[in-house]
Amino acid sequence: MIIIKTPEEIKILRECGKRLATVLYKVRDKIAVGVSTKELDLYALKLIREMGDEPAFLNYKPEGAKIPFPASLCVSVNDEVVHGIPKGNRILKEGDIVSIDLGVKHKGLFTDMALTAPVGKVNSASMELMAVTEQALQVGINMARVGNTVGDIGYAIEQFVRSKGKSEKKKYGIVEVLAGHGVGRAIHEDPYIPNFGKARTGAKLVPGMVIAIEPMLNNGTKNVTLDKDGYTFHTADGKRSAHFEHTILITENDPEILTKV
Repeated sequence: MIIIKTPEEIKILRECGKRLATVLYKVRDKIAVGVSTKELDLYALKLIREMGDEPAFLNYKPEGAKIPFPASLCVSVNDEVVHGIPKGNRILKEGDIVSIDLGVKHKGLFTDMALTAPVGKVNSASMELMAVTEQALQVGINMARVGNTVGDIGYAIEQFVRSKGKSEKKKYGIVEVLAGHGVGRAIHEDPYIPNFGKARTGAKLVPGMVIAIEPMLNNGTKNVTLDKDGYTFHTADGKRSAHFEHTILITENDPEILTKV
């Protein structure tokens, strides 16, 4: 069931989104050669608790999971697509790319955000992958308007990505088994928002809907594999992946990005 947020909830979600963005950008600034992924996780947790809020992912147990997620921050490096579990012995190296995904609970409500960042100097293919993925997110946000559908969002993202990956040397795989979602009263709500598909299909967008749009693009195949840890998704061909996400409010006018400083 799609939950339309009340004006009071929207006010809280605006503050929640601002707090989340503030934390995630601070964590991004800590990404550097020699830093462990666990250090990034502990820093995010520290910042969230200093604000008096709660991490949305810590001890969250999604449907089908054998154990709760053991960290506050998902940290996915290079061929890891999403849901990477931070580790003290996973040390970032020059040329890596790192996706950080974080959810915050503020006054009982949730927002969700992700971004991918370079570690030092990275190759041009990785820089372009990150740029195209971030641009794809904006394309999806632009379609998040009253009267459109979730299918319109996915279709617009897919067409944009295809336009950027016409040659075999620049072929981007859109991850299809993972998608955006509603968010607010829970970290994952209806509707399901794929990053591909047919226009004019799926749930209609109406004022008061709050959704997370999150394209995940691979530098090769769209196919992924699930790690034995039960959480970390990898690209099936070992090539790199990027991930960007914002929480969006559907309004009578332009879409409003809630996860912004």
